[in-house]
Formats: sequence, structure tokens, C-alpha cells
Amino acid sequence: MDLPTLLFSFAGRINRQPYWLYGIGIGLATGVIFGIAQFILPDILVTVGAIGVTVACVWIGLALSVKRAHDRGRSGLFILLFLVPLLNLWPIVELYFLRGTVGQNAYGGDPLAG
Repeated sequence: MDLPTLLFSFAGRINRQPYWLYGIGIGLATGVIFGIAQFILPDILVTVGAIGVTVACVWIGLALSVKRAHDRGRSGLFILLFLVPLLNLWPIVELYFLRGTVGQNAYGGDPLAG
């Protein structure tokens, strides 16, 4: 899977490793970029940039989470449980810690196969 498809598409499956790595990587990169930008750019540009980067990060986070839910054999709507207090522990455990379904499922082939 190429990088733009991985980060911006809601189709397919990903296993735990890219879900963790890209999530951590995007968080760190965003923090570093904004840390530097605050020292070299005017406040208005930092604010406008922050809005744009936040929208992109939310989209990427949703895309990765939906693909991870697909790997567990669940609909992308499963990630809406993140918004429900106490029930949000369920998708955290499933998406971050449990292995995906083995073999083909309704959302594609096993990302660990082959």
C-alpha cells in the first residue's frame, strides 16, 4: 500500500504496527513543526497553519482507525465508540492491542499474509 493510500483512504486493512508507528510519527512530526514555526513565523500564519494541519491530522487519524477497525472485522463506524465515555475503552483495546482477523475478511486480505 502506497503512502497516500495508507494515510488518506478509508479502504483496506492495516495491522497494529503501522497503526502505532504512523500515529506516533504524525504526532511527533506535528509537534516539532509547530514548535519551530512558533519561533520563526508570525502568529497569524501559525494559527492558519495549525488549522490546516489539524484538519489533515484528523483525516489521517480517521483513515488509519477505520482501516484498523477493518482489520478486526468491524465496520468503520466502530470508531464512533471513541466518543462514548467508558465505552471508549473497547475500541482502544481492540484497535491498539488485539490482532486482526486471520486471512481474508469483508474488508480485504490479511495485511500480515505473504
